[in-house]
Amino acid sequence: GCNPSPALTRSFSVSLRRAEINKVFPSASAALKDMKPNSTLLCGGFGLCGVPDTLIDEVLEKPDITGLTAVSNNAGTDNSGLGKLLKTKQVKKMVASYIGENKTFETMYLTGEVELELT
Repeated sequence: GCNPSPALTRSFSVSLRRAEINKVFPSASAALKDMKPNSTLLCGGFGLCGVPDTLIDEVLEKPDITGLTAVSNNAGTDNSGLGKLLKTKQVKKMVASYIGENKTFETMYLTGEVELELT
């Protein structure tokens, strides 16, 4: 008979599957119900396209959520994207690869109101 060498045999492993987490929420409020002050906010999009404005607007409705570290590719503009959270001073640190022409961010950075980490 044919006896394959140990190097040619296959082995299969079985992993236990954890319960899946439903990541779809019925509302922006429900999605942010566990958000606390000093959280890190990861914000997608490119420029002003694909930015989660509905979620950003919901954070605006929660003025007690401050001290945020916002991570994105940019700081939005004065009235759009993360710029809205900068205006309300809910962001303490911005991690981004491009700041752009956000005058609110510029003023806050130059006066020491917000930290910056360029990536």
